[in-house]
Amino acid sequence: MAVRASVASGRLLQGIRKWYYGLCGFNKIGLMYDDTIYEDDDVKEAVRRLPENLYNDRIFRIKRALDLTMKHQILPKEQWTKYEEDVQYLTPYLTEVIRERKEREEWMKK
Repeated sequence: MAVRASVASGRLLQGIRKWYYGLCGFNKIGLMYDDTIYEDDDVKEAVRRLPENLYNDRIFRIKRALDLTMKHQILPKEQWTKYEEDVQYLTPYLTEVIRERKEREEWMKK
């Protein structure tokens, strides 16, 4: 019985995530979630560590989004970033950068 409730609540939560993803609107201009992260020093370092192909893809998406925003347009629906296709390409690098920074700060305390 508990398994069914867990599966049902998991599906409900997944449905809410998809709904909210569509509501945010960044997918309508071709951006992924990791493209919208506020760029502080940690994020800048993580972006610097990206492989060239991921970095070029990120720059293309951001430039296209800026162009569309300036024109007050959105992409055709078939070109929107889908929830299932949105991978967190920057998050692993960002996690590593934050871990290294915290470790460095710990060493500086001693």
